[in-house]
Amino acid sequence: MSFAFTDENLARIEALKKRYPSPKALSLPCLWMAQYQEGYISLEAVEEIGRLTDWPPMEIYRTATFYTMFHLEPVATYHIQLCKTLSCALCGKAEVLERLQHRLDIGPGESSGDGKFALTQVECLGSCGTAPVMQINDRYYENLTPEKVDTILDGLEKDAR
Repeated sequence: MSFAFTDENLARIEALKKRYPSPKALSLPCLWMAQYQEGYISLEAVEEIGRLTDWPPMEIYRTATFYTMFHLEPVATYHIQLCKTLSCALCGKAEVLERLQHRLDIGPGESSGDGKFALTQVECLGSCGTAPVMQINDRYYENLTPEKVDTILDGLEKDAR
């Protein structure tokens, strides 16, 4: 399996080169583009980003593995990340987690058998004033209650059909 950026992403990379003093600075934007393009960052994408940024692929890989928002393996259609830090814990995270586990029949670190849902507990999502909070793909859901979780999951399940 080989990886190649789309023509649109290659044009974006060329435009970004004008904004950065070194091609190495493009590693994070390129990682994001690869992930959005393919759904995850393959080793082939790491090699291609290394070539484009004139950086050893191992440095690109180290960068990708440092940040939790980059995925080196395919993830579910809906990646649910539930904040587990203090504000969320004090504001009802346990009840939200319980509802997610019950509805999806999976625990933290697991994916549903159909590949639609993955559940992860994460460190602070930076939304302490609206705790508890979860992120599904790129969207935040705040001030959660078990009932709100039901509404959100009902909508996602409807969209997935």
